[in-house]
Amino acid sequence: MRERRLTVPVLRLLAVSLGALACALVLRPEAPAAAAPEPKGDARRGAYVFTAADCENCHTDKKAKGAFLAGGPPMATDFGVFFAPNITPDKTFGLGSWSYEDFHRAVREGKGKGGELLYPVFPYPSFSGMSDQDIADLWAYLKTVPAVARASRPHQVKAPFGFRPLLTGWRLLYFHQGPLQPAPGLSPQAQRGRYLSEAVVHCQECHSPRNGLGAIVQDKAYAGNPQGPDGQDAPNITPTGIGKLTQADLQEMLKSGMTPGGDFLGSGMADVIDGTSKLTQADRDAIIAYIRTLPPRPSTPKPPKK
Repeated sequence: MRERRLTVPVLRLLAVSLGALACALVLRPEAPAAAAPEPKGDARRGAYVFTAADCENCHTDKKAKGAFLAGGPPMATDFGVFFAPNITPDKTFGLGSWSYEDFHRAVREGKGKGGELLYPVFPYPSFSGMSDQDIADLWAYLKTVPAVARASRPHQVKAPFGFRPLLTGWRLLYFHQGPLQPAPGLSPQAQRGRYLSEAVVHCQECHSPRNGLGAIVQDKAYAGNPQGPDGQDAPNITPTGIGKLTQADLQEMLKSGMTPGGDFLGSGMADVIDGTSKLTQADRDAIIAYIRTLPPRPSTPKPPKK
């Protein structure tokens, strides 16, 4: 039998996680803070946020002709296969039994209804940056969709990553809870673009390389990921990668998916374009304005062929 060895990243995560658990056992837990009042949500605005965030394509298994938001297709990763859950208002299998506080905690803190730590395949490290109002609007919209009585498919997580307490260490290393704060030196347009890019549309989740624990390599953010979701090659979108594209080129790519050469963006980006095509032109221009401000970074090299 081949001996199985833990990699250095996994050992590091185990050490950090055990330290975090020890602290949790020693320190007296603080009394829970009083829940903030629920902002009045606007379902129409929530539909806009929903579209921008590309929720449908993760939570609807279109290839299997699954019902809207009743559970997504398999997402294969190095850590196992994950399935986005049913987020319809069904009281048994969906979000029907959730409160606004439960939903807000999931988006802002990456914690489930029972307080369990959520796997970051749900991009809460980005969604955490959303404003309270956008979260409330999204919640208002989700309550309007048809309820579907379908159980969510369980994740198929590889050992040892199925041991959720390990996420404690991952979060200490890589999770910075929002909301996203304004960055100094950006114009109002670029600030809006930064919010859309990093918190809502979550561009960096696909267009950045990952380390051995699946976290974004921050000093290479937006520099491309040849091993993006489902093995897709997500290109460099810093000025290194898009510097030769005109404003009109980028506007058309975000609106229709058509490249300057007359081709159309495919794979997962086609799903993203389905969302950005429905944004206002002002918001598409804001995204472009922000990515123009990113530091030029060399493209992430493709891994050697095995």
